[in-house]
Amino acid sequence: MTDGRTAGSARAFELLEPLVRAATVRVHAPVRGYESPGSRTSAPTWGSGFFIAPGWVLTCAHVVGEGGAAVRLTGREVGITFSSGGRGATGTVTGRVECVLPERLEERRPARRALWDLPDLALIRVLAPVSHACVWLTDRSRPRFDEVAYFGVTEDLGAPEVTGRTTRLRGSAGNGAAIRLGDDDEIEPGMSGGPVVDLGRGEVVGVVKARRHTGGGGLAVSVVQLRTLPMPSRGQTGLYRRVMQGHDLHHYDQHVSDLDTRRTWTDVHGELPAPEAGPFEGRGRLTPGERTTLCGLLAELPPPGSSEVVRALAEAARGEEPDPQPPAPLSWRDGLGLLHDPPGGTGEAAAMLRYATDVSVADHREPPSPGADEELWDWVRATAERLWRPLRRELGERHERGLAERERRRRARAGRGPYGPVRPAGGLPGGASVLLEAWAHGWEDVYDWRVSVLAGPAHPGRVTPVDSGVRATPAGLPEALRAPLAEAFRRCDTHEAAALLEVAVAPELFGLAVDEWTLMGGAPLGTQRPVVLRHPGGPASPRAPERWARVQPGPLLDERIDCARGRPRTPAPDWLAAQPDNTVAVHCRTAAEEPTLGALHALRDAGYGVVVGRRPPADPGAPCAPFHRGLREELAEAGRAEVLPPRLQALRARAHGADPDAYWAAGAVLVWDDPARALPEDEPLQGDL
Repeated sequence: MTDGRTAGSARAFELLEPLVRAATVRVHAPVRGYESPGSRTSAPTWGSGFFIAPGWVLTCAHVVGEGGAAVRLTGREVGITFSSGGRGATGTVTGRVECVLPERLEERRPARRALWDLPDLALIRVLAPVSHACVWLTDRSRPRFDEVAYFGVTEDLGAPEVTGRTTRLRGSAGNGAAIRLGDDDEIEPGMSGGPVVDLGRGEVVGVVKARRHTGGGGLAVSVVQLRTLPMPSRGQTGLYRRVMQGHDLHHYDQHVSDLDTRRTWTDVHGELPAPEAGPFEGRGRLTPGERTTLCGLLAELPPPGSSEVVRALAEAARGEEPDPQPPAPLSWRDGLGLLHDPPGGTGEAAAMLRYATDVSVADHREPPSPGADEELWDWVRATAERLWRPLRRELGERHERGLAERERRRRARAGRGPYGPVRPAGGLPGGASVLLEAWAHGWEDVYDWRVSVLAGPAHPGRVTPVDSGVRATPAGLPEALRAPLAEAFRRCDTHEAAALLEVAVAPELFGLAVDEWTLMGGAPLGTQRPVVLRHPGGPASPRAPERWARVQPGPLLDERIDCARGRPRTPAPDWLAAQPDNTVAVHCRTAAEEPTLGALHALRDAGYGVVVGRRPPADPGAPCAPFHRGLREELAEAGRAEVLPPRLQALRARAHGADPDAYWAAGAVLVWDDPARALPEDEPLQGDL
């Protein structure tokens, strides 16, 4: 042990080391067949990894990237050598890289010996059914900067073996994606990809990434970055949720099993030296066994419909809005991580039991296994028996109210989605949306930007910031916004629909081709989700709510505002104001030039909340008649404005797919100033002058 360690951390290391070593693996080139237990492969070590769920190994992307930059990472086969410490088979198996983070590493890898982009993670699926140990992963979004141990494969004695060192966490980096390891000891070659364990809480908080070239210490990746795994198609369970479900059920099964007398992670959690506050003692916190059981019971339920559902239930149980910092909570287990250290001296146990009660009566995305929600409530009621009587009474009343509310929602669900306000047939979901704001510097071609989550009509005025930046060039704007937009989409997307992206920019920037950015999956953003434009600050006319209410149900009238039979024109304000309220204004020329720019300002002053336009076509001399003709047919078929955002998304997909009947829709944009979705009025601070 390193000098200077406290007696408590030394004891914690002694208790945790066998469990961590049993779950840590050596990653190397694949070998043929299945080696016998106890055998060692001669393949050179690429790095380390560790089991986080049955059949799943977590490591660094740069570890599986060894052996040639031309090799594709995802789908690559690697060798996994492990020793389960007597729990089952010991030897070498083949694994396949299921996913790497960030995804762009497939196309853009760093130079040799350069740091790989964060989060630099790889998830490997083991291809052989083997019995092995798994680590316990933290549920907190931020690590505690205290004493930790890190493990990995070293060859100090001439043969590969898993060893551990102790140090302290010294801070974070990369907006929380990485954590700094102190220089108490040296990270040796082969330890990359190994686990970093919080010695106070007995949970894995990071993955060893890099060492300093001068002296000891280095960087680790926060395991919470697993939440940034690619989101699934609508209606599917994502990879992150499936892996974490396997993680929780593994530890739950180990805890309740009487077939094995070896210590489990839950057992060791109960033996860890307690700090002064006594984290697992008394009535303030759940015991380790209760926590493991709760995570297992939550894992038996269908996953939540969206991140906002988890956050809302955590807020109701905690009594205040939880930490809005990314990454977003994606599983019921992640919600527990938002309930640690609640305000006002409220015990964590009370907050977690309130949360579990609300989850037991929640609307699930699919029917739970028979009796799973009742079993969760029975456990809550039994656990509350050791707590104070007022809480037991509160939980019972909370459960009864939840059941009644769930029944009321089910009876009123005709034409309604379970995770938000009424959604018209073919229209937008009524929940949270992603807000992108951008401001251009008038004297140079750079942008300041901000990404937020707009809560929507259910919580008017609530805006949760995600990230912001300054002085991004037009070419660099998509890359700067890749990670912030991905995080915002994770927070807002549901299993039913992709969230709306609202782009609030001045009319001069309506030509910003956000819908054509390829941020994820290779397809343009506008084909993956509805994308609309907003005027900063929202509607400027008192007539806006009246016009909005009239145009939504239709029927729709279309009116050209900046051309007449292909010739430019500037509409008179009185003429615009006199048009019927169910009019959809149409502009076909460049938004940044007259007469269109003046017309866009006049439309806002006249209260038009729905405007359709297009960016300049590839051929400036091309007539605009096909655009107007195709749009008139589309508006007539739509019949009402409330379905236009998803219909325009479908049109973009058809145009991207070279549908000859949709070529006219290339570059089409939709201004969508919903009075019920108020925008923030402040602007971000600009860079130094």
